[in-house]
Amino acid sequence: MTIRDATAEDADSCATIYAPYVRDTTISFETEPPGPVEMAERIADAQQRHAWLVATDDEGRIVGYAYGAPFKSRAAYRWTCEVSVYLERGARGRGTGRALYEALLARLAERGLAVAVAVMTLPNEASEALHRGLGFTEVGVFEGVGWKHDGWRDVVWYRRSLGGEPGRGPGGG
Repeated sequence: MTIRDATAEDADSCATIYAPYVRDTTISFETEPPGPVEMAERIADAQQRHAWLVATDDEGRIVGYAYGAPFKSRAAYRWTCEVSVYLERGARGRGTGRALYEALLARLAERGLAVAVAVMTLPNEASEALHRGLGFTEVGVFEGVGWKHDGWRDVVWYRRSLGGEPGRGPGGG
């Protein structure tokens, strides 16, 4: 497995990986899967201040991705980011998500971000275990805040310090 920065050329693969999460599960609260053009825009946006990484198998095929994004738009939140990871169905349980997140969290700390938050729809034992295993701690549960697939869904928030010092790295103070 190789982990590298995502490029616009990876947008189609990332969109393909993400689409089943949108269509078939409550893991994502989006209701329409983004296409390659929108995914390329998301990748470009993430690369400006945060990061978007992809994992490839031995043949160079993308099997997962992880990214950091702004947490909130107000200036006081600028050192906090929200992180997500998505894997192709066959890539689960092989350490790909952990490897992507470890690389992503290190990159975000290098860029001066100090806190990462992650939000998961419940139940999602595998994702919760991954986050706890990477040092995230549960902050709290928001009950019934998302409506998808004909039901109200709970979400749990996790937080982790990145050890970064605000203002160091791209994006400055």
